[in-house]
Amino acid sequence: MLTALNYPFDAKLIMRKKKALRRELLADEGANAARTTKKIAILGGSTTENVKQVAELFLLNNGIAAEWYESEYDQWYEDALFGNPELDAFAPDVVFIQTGTYNLRQWPKMSDSAAEVEAKLDAEHARFEQAWMALAGRLACPIIQANFEPPYFRLLGNLDAVDYRGRVGFVNRLNQRFCDYAAAHQDFYLLDVAWVAADFGLSAYQDRAQYHQFKYPCAQEAIPHLAYQLANLIKALFGKNKKGFALDLDNTLWGGVVGDDGPENLVIGEGTGDGEAFYDWQEYLKLYQDIGIILTVASKNEEANALAGLNHPECALHPADFVNIHANWEPKSANVKAIAAELSLGADAFVFVDDNPAEREIVRQQVEGIAVPEVSTPDRYVHDVDRGGWFETVSLSTDDAGRVEMYKENAERKKLETSFSDYHDYLLSLDMDAGILPFDAVSVPRITALVNKSNQFNLTTRRYTQPEIEAAMADPNQITIYGRLRDKFGDNGLISVVVGEIAKNDPKRLDIVLWLMSCRVLKRDMEFAMMDELTRLAQERGIERIYGHYYPTKKNAMVKDFYAAQHFQKLSEDEKGNSEWLLDLRTGYKEQQDVIKVN
Repeated sequence: MLTALNYPFDAKLIMRKKKALRRELLADEGANAARTTKKIAILGGSTTENVKQVAELFLLNNGIAAEWYESEYDQWYEDALFGNPELDAFAPDVVFIQTGTYNLRQWPKMSDSAAEVEAKLDAEHARFEQAWMALAGRLACPIIQANFEPPYFRLLGNLDAVDYRGRVGFVNRLNQRFCDYAAAHQDFYLLDVAWVAADFGLSAYQDRAQYHQFKYPCAQEAIPHLAYQLANLIKALFGKNKKGFALDLDNTLWGGVVGDDGPENLVIGEGTGDGEAFYDWQEYLKLYQDIGIILTVASKNEEANALAGLNHPECALHPADFVNIHANWEPKSANVKAIAAELSLGADAFVFVDDNPAEREIVRQQVEGIAVPEVSTPDRYVHDVDRGGWFETVSLSTDDAGRVEMYKENAERKKLETSFSDYHDYLLSLDMDAGILPFDAVSVPRITALVNKSNQFNLTTRRYTQPEIEAAMADPNQITIYGRLRDKFGDNGLISVVVGEIAKNDPKRLDIVLWLMSCRVLKRDMEFAMMDELTRLAQERGIERIYGHYYPTKKNAMVKDFYAAQHFQKLSEDEKGNSEWLLDLRTGYKEQQDVIKVN
């Protein structure tokens, strides 16, 4: 990853050197091999070239190689509503509609009645909704719509936000209608340009000279900020988010060094500016647990001192809030890797926060793919981390909200495992039961999220949008199943997805085109339970041969021998490690697991 593209970035430098930065990103052959390719269509109501070029940099830096379609200038509505042969043939994975207040056709007049203003509001929203529905019906992919920045003048001053004829109030109400539409429609997302403009500074964001001359959507220096938010949303759609924090303690969660100063002298809580800033920062981190983001500690400290600090009565965070605490004198990079291994995650799933720039650089160099924000002073910690966009959320489910507890329950399972000498007996002691079911409408959003997040236990690393999941579910030539697993410690939620495709020219052949599982249920025989059910369903349809496919990536080496463990025969393997396997059901099939009760 290029640190020049991490927040806080130098927007002027990015605009000046965007071509050189692109060449540098594409020169990394290892990164190129690991990137997934996505086709992105930009339908613009303004000039889109600079936004596209800068968004491409941020996407490349986050493991996505983008192919682009750009509409002609201000042809967003025509392309969306009436179609365009080039756009339709492009078959994008996601569409971004870049419009702003400059694309609104009807504005309130002082002579308008309330009913006339409402009619104009209805007409503007209907025009956009018409475009969205046409795109969804024709392209069946996620749609990202930019909402509206505030108007660049207020004819009525502060009353402009209140009076029904005010432009500020008109835009606010239109933005709310866009929000309501997004809440009611899956695979439709808002890019919150109103927030981007406010965060950047509205007067600086709206460069009218550049708009009149070049039709830029905002000032040139603001374009990287707009593009960064677009890239964050796209990478979140395709599962490129981080999953947890690895946090230092001394001068990071509180002021002072607990081992030297003693817990009673730590700077935290009311009484000083820094103390209140550290408390606000801890409260901010604690909020992440509500959306399933895990908190861990990677600190150079005696464990007893670390726990004493976390038990300080003025702390918002306490030991129970952390899934894993590594406080010792090992290098922090080693602790981050150990935490990741214990939680069955990649080390690149973490954001490492430390006040010490030397420690930050060591972790950045030693832990590939980890995010390391450049934090400044305690009062800026929340800002510095929040603007990074590492945990961009496109949807929330009950499974997401319960993920932290799931990881804590896994820690209890590991403790229990050490008390057994026989692993089979340990698995039986978990009292596991699984629900393995065909895809259903209620589970589709969670299935889509899992498909786009899972990297390690993922045999083909194929990604699906929600419409593609729904299409697979409805296709009689596909077998689609998902699995949920529960045991005496708790419910792991939806943790496995399998899609098998019956060959069009051979109804007795089934190809496994997608097989993945959450790493938090590794080594509990759930993969064998899923195979047992897939095989049963295949045999019901008269299928005689199941073909498995493994496509290696930098992250999925753990499943290289998956099919061998499932008693498949290897048919071929090329120089890149891509392999094909066969399970011949004509010779019989014996169920492979006896530790999970399957419903």
